[in-house]
Amino acid sequence: MREILIVGAGKSTSVLINYLLDQSEKENLSLRIGDLDLSAAQKACKGHPNCEAFELDVFKAESREPAIQRADIVISMLPARFHIEVARDCLKFGKNMVTASYISEEMKALDEAVKQKGLVFMNEIGVDPGIDHMSAMKVIDKIRDRGGKMLLFESFTGGLVAPESDNNLWNYKFTWNPRNVVVAGQGGVAEFIQEGKYKYIPYHRLFRRTEFLEIEGHGKFEVYANRNSLKYQSIYGLDDVLTLYRGTMRKVGFSRAWNMFVQLGMTDDSFVMKNSEDMSYRDFVNSFLPYSPKDSVELKVRHNLKIDQDDIMWDKLIELDLFNPEKKIGIKETTPAQALQKILMDKWTLSQDDKDMIVMYHKFGYEINGEKKQIDSTMVAIGENMTETAMAKTVGLPVAMAAIMILNGEIETPGVQLPIRKEVYNPILEKLEAFDIKFQEKETEYLGYNPFGEVGN
Repeated sequence: MREILIVGAGKSTSVLINYLLDQSEKENLSLRIGDLDLSAAQKACKGHPNCEAFELDVFKAESREPAIQRADIVISMLPARFHIEVARDCLKFGKNMVTASYISEEMKALDEAVKQKGLVFMNEIGVDPGIDHMSAMKVIDKIRDRGGKMLLFESFTGGLVAPESDNNLWNYKFTWNPRNVVVAGQGGVAEFIQEGKYKYIPYHRLFRRTEFLEIEGHGKFEVYANRNSLKYQSIYGLDDVLTLYRGTMRKVGFSRAWNMFVQLGMTDDSFVMKNSEDMSYRDFVNSFLPYSPKDSVELKVRHNLKIDQDDIMWDKLIELDLFNPEKKIGIKETTPAQALQKILMDKWTLSQDDKDMIVMYHKFGYEINGEKKQIDSTMVAIGENMTETAMAKTVGLPVAMAAIMILNGEIETPGVQLPIRKEVYNPILEKLEAFDIKFQEKETEYLGYNPFGEVGN
């Protein structure tokens, strides 16, 4: 049997593993799942005869190398910063590799060596990045094949809670790594192009420079800009495009509320707080406020953030139990971002029957035969429960499908890459439709980037 090694058995792997096990007889596959937590790997195998769980420490060569050496292909589901440990061994032992994460500079540096060995290192093949690349390139290539010229490309994705499980004032719950949510937007300015003008949003303004959009049947959403919009200009072949903007979707009102944390400094991940283990939630909030011998923490928050008592922003803070003097952070030497994550996980963790939702929206503006046109493409996927989430489905399925295609020689172009070629995206997008992950395309009048009818640039 052909052996697939899966490194990491976190919550995002459930659908990936189920799909591969379902295909194991037909495709002659055996799975080995390695994780530092053996019980997590065993749970992921579910007692299936074609699955073996074992303990794997990715930072120990004696644990990592034998597992990679015996595999036919390796899927790394580790946190993004750890993929490079696996990648170097895959190169050393001549193994193909698949990850759902962005291509790091370290991974990119392996490209020439990977090509020389004729290997495929497929990255960015989850949902965002992943399904966004594939669905976007399918339409962009279709427009070009008809002789059209791209004028505008906007792409937005959100991992959200489904309407039937949306029962808090923030209209949000964690469906992915909570840390990524807390530190989102940090580490650089957001850069993009609108109508030929380069635009920049520094972190402290990011959550107050939002855009709005509506998806038919699903209501209104807001978008804040991703840092890496321009990164894909050359990758997508959009060097002459007038508008290029990628963003993250949330329900309307989230960004304004999140900005309160940004302004207070609670999302900062650059320093360690003293006595954080014994710090109460109330003490945590107070540590960012001026000293006052008589004003309460609540009063100081309202004053510093200019929140009226009847403002919904105040209700959102109260809902998080931020001013509780009994609840403890309970983490030694924590950063503000880590402490905030702990507080939010109390309230925003999915319960057993909660359903999540992935929403994706692409806008394509183009010119063909002297006429300007626009295509709007949308996808909404709903999860089953807290385990079989839409996030796990939209990340895991394309990863699994790509791994089988590489094993079968259907993807053979070598190198460190992302899924932007027809040989990759056409069959995977077609397979995903069987799992109700499909895009609705709608031709509309070309509006350019001018959502509010404003004059000027």
